[in-house]
Amino acid sequence: MKDNSKKENVKQFSPESLMMSFGYKPELSEGAIKCPIFQTSTFVFKNAEEGKAFFELAYGLRKKNEGEEMGLIYSRLNNPDLEILENRLCLWDRAEEAASFVSGMAAISTAFLTFLKPGDALIYSKPVYGGTDYFVNNILPSYGIKTYGFLAGVSNEEIINTVGKDARVKMIFIETPANPTNSLIDLGEASNIARHYSNDDSKCLLAVDNTYLGPVWQHPLAHGADLILYSATKFISGHSDVIAGACLGSHKLIEQVKVMRTFMGSMASPFVVWLLMRSLETLKIRMERQVKNAKVVAEFLQSHPRVQKVYYLGFLREKEDAKAFKIFKNQCLSAGSMISFDIKGGEKEAFLFLNSLELFHLAVSLGSTESLAEHPASMTHSDILPEDQMQMGISPQMVRLSIGVENADDLVWDLSQALEK
Repeated sequence: MKDNSKKENVKQFSPESLMMSFGYKPELSEGAIKCPIFQTSTFVFKNAEEGKAFFELAYGLRKKNEGEEMGLIYSRLNNPDLEILENRLCLWDRAEEAASFVSGMAAISTAFLTFLKPGDALIYSKPVYGGTDYFVNNILPSYGIKTYGFLAGVSNEEIINTVGKDARVKMIFIETPANPTNSLIDLGEASNIARHYSNDDSKCLLAVDNTYLGPVWQHPLAHGADLILYSATKFISGHSDVIAGACLGSHKLIEQVKVMRTFMGSMASPFVVWLLMRSLETLKIRMERQVKNAKVVAEFLQSHPRVQKVYYLGFLREKEDAKAFKIFKNQCLSAGSMISFDIKGGEKEAFLFLNSLELFHLAVSLGSTESLAEHPASMTHSDILPEDQMQMGISPQMVRLSIGVENADDLVWDLSQALEK
């Protein structure tokens, strides 16, 4: 597809329209309307001179000449499917470049290892996804990288005072809304912390895990973020049949991420990428239906006598939590489709509820077409110490729901009968 972005008086199509064909030229693939799966390990050069030129660019031995494009070499470096997917991923967040990965954790760990070195420090929000928490608190310290966590609502001054003046902070990592509490972090304030630790010689990066709302309902780059990270397994794929991840940002930063990806070998495979391209075509309509269903479910839970508290962005009110409400209105385009709630009782009652569900599936993950339910304290966040879980608001009585695209009345019926058990 031709890029008309620089031409005047040309219609600028929305991302959901461009997802059908952006970056793909049917004439290069026998006229096939959909991009084929380029299931190949290596690519043939026209001549030795071309091979040399491609490798010079791939390994940064020289800069691109005007109008020169990086050629295809080997699927660990690049592949037509990867390039087209990454071009389309950029559209929602208006990013300059994207890198796709074999999983969300591959994207996060590669980003960490690209920009953090021994002696550096990372500041991160709490809670975060359990796998991220483990990597931050167990893997990074083994490489001599210090980590400092903070909870939503803590002021920048408190964070800076806790970290201290001597820390060599190179990255602020934020997960907002937080998994599983839906806690919100002000991206603008986080950006201010990053600037505090930046200087003329070194920039402190702000990286945001946007999985819970993105890429449709929140766009961190517009609020000062440098990197966006996704578990593309979730909404981007949305069918519980793919494991994948993504990292988005500027050309300069993603180029560095891709160098690390090349040598870690953590890129997504052509078939996975092809499945993600398929899923992107229906991303917005799926997420719109999920949001609509989530509102119905949340309102039901809010009024149920066996539910103690509901964690849902749509229930934020200015008079009750002015700061969180302001953040929500400023950086979120929707309340999303993730709901957590505290059932009256404890783990026993939570387990009885989960074991009684008939339509909801008792499974981890989120953002898929089917509705899922899980117990964060003993499942996705089980590696976090119980006392730390409680500090983050993750209790034995908490249940997390990912709302799918089923009939909303059927979802309510299932929750109702399970709560009655």
